[in-house]
Amino acid sequence: MTTDVFEPGIRAGRLAAGTYEAEFSDLHPPLDSHEALVAADRCYFCHDAPCMTACPTDIDIPLFIRQIATGTPDAAAKTILSQNILGGMCARVCPTETLCEEVCVREVAEGKPVLIGQLQRYATDHLQAQGKHPFVRAARTEKTVAIVGAGPAGLSCAHRLAMLGHDVVVLDARPKPGGLNEYGIATYKTTDGFAQAEVDWLMQIGGIVIRHGVALGRDVTLEGLQKDFDAVFLGMGLGGVNALDAPGADKQGVVDAVDFIADLRQADDLAQVPIGRDVVVIGGGMTAVDAAVQAKLLGALNVTLAYRRGRDRMNASRFEQDLAASQGVRIVTHVVPVAVHGNGAVREIEFEYVDDAMKGTGQMLRLPADQVFRAIGQTLEGDGLPALDGRKIRVDAAGRTSVSGVWAGGDCTGGGEDLTVTAVAQGRDAAMDIHKALVG
Repeated sequence: MTTDVFEPGIRAGRLAAGTYEAEFSDLHPPLDSHEALVAADRCYFCHDAPCMTACPTDIDIPLFIRQIATGTPDAAAKTILSQNILGGMCARVCPTETLCEEVCVREVAEGKPVLIGQLQRYATDHLQAQGKHPFVRAARTEKTVAIVGAGPAGLSCAHRLAMLGHDVVVLDARPKPGGLNEYGIATYKTTDGFAQAEVDWLMQIGGIVIRHGVALGRDVTLEGLQKDFDAVFLGMGLGGVNALDAPGADKQGVVDAVDFIADLRQADDLAQVPIGRDVVVIGGGMTAVDAAVQAKLLGALNVTLAYRRGRDRMNASRFEQDLAASQGVRIVTHVVPVAVHGNGAVREIEFEYVDDAMKGTGQMLRLPADQVFRAIGQTLEGDGLPALDGRKIRVDAAGRTSVSGVWAGGDCTGGGEDLTVTAVAQGRDAAMDIHKALVG
């Protein structure tokens, strides 16, 4: 570290040159062939596998692990990708510890599950490294579908529709495809430009065109898309961020955690990303943990994650919470922000402790802060959308909205879990229903 690493204020280069690559290295290094065979050998290949039931995309987990065990990883990859076309990314970012691995028979009996997520990554990486695409596009149907959003739901929907022979145009507001996979996930979870490499591989199916810099409501309207295309799928995610309702929240140094993570993901040189000495992250989800851990990795001295409820109510998994703690992040629970202090720029943030019913106790906590990250939830933006369920688009089990010919999926819809794997499943299922509607 540099001698002035702990100077107050927001500044870049807090760590010694050359250390950033190690700090942001792969969270779970990939298994080699021998390690994959050993891990696969632990699977019981259950007939009524609870891990399959727990997988939002219904991957045949015992089958793909058996295929790895028998030395056919490419066949395993096809088993995975036939259900989850973004299986490579999901293997890296899914909270498998609360999904498939949590209900693994080995986990229940021994407290040590089969490494399902890492085995999934081994298989999909093996296939994609060869540049192979295991699916062939059907004959063209002459039907066209517009997809708004190039995130996990939109890409999943686009691939399935293209594979079925439809012509797909994906409209995305950002300069790169991928959505949260590209802009919203911690750098150490998806290294070496994997998000873009996976999109490039997915596009090999053909029949998909991505138009960047196009936002619904600004550049196109839902009504216009309905006129120009045979069907429309909305998968634009959540573009807005909930405001911090506390005096002084507009002070310099108070920023959205999603913007901080996006800046990190797009940085050519992590040493040039500025970070404060004393950082406070407000929130309890995966975004909050990703922001807090990465602030620490960038060289912040003190990083505190402040959440309004108990740790058992945090959306971030226990694994993610423990990861944050292992990196030196302090987790403070049952606190709500009441004021941001400072002369123009933030210098302190004040919290009040609350009970389980969110009632103030009168006990206060003041934390020094030269940088505050808001990670308190995102909101849907846009006019002329289908009927909403609360603050998200209402859909049925097939992804149909209240507007005829319009489907939706992913984070912009109600009832989801805000997980990449769930968005992939919703995009895939909507594509199958769109196909049925278009061709019978």
